[in-house]
Amino acid sequence: VQLQASGGGTVQAGGSLSLSCQASGSVWMVNDMGWYRQAPGKQRELVAYFGGGGSRKYSDSVKGRFTISGDNAKKMVDLQMNSLSPEDTAVYYCNADIVAYSGTRATYWGQGTLVTVSS
Repeated sequence: VQLQASGGGTVQAGGSLSLSCQASGSVWMVNDMGWYRQAPGKQRELVAYFGGGGSRKYSDSVKGRFTISGDNAKKMVDLQMNSLSPEDTAVYYCNADIVAYSGTRATYWGQGTLVTVSS
């Protein structure tokens, strides 16, 4: 099982970026998916969450600016980021609760993608 993240890059403050994450391999079922980020010198934090039933949750710092969308059947989750500020600069990681064909259920992480917002 793998999570492949794409997107990210460098943008000026006020700009927008989008991230995508695709699960592949022996994936039988995807439950919850989400995006986390880790800024230099800080702990990894939850940015947005997409539940198997379509529920969404956002951190207070991104609420109203970021939108998470997902398709558990297609095993993918996207994050649209608008009105970006330098405080959003971080490495962003996708995360998913996956049941493999073997029956094993585990949490998987993508490789991380860097988002840099310049002032």
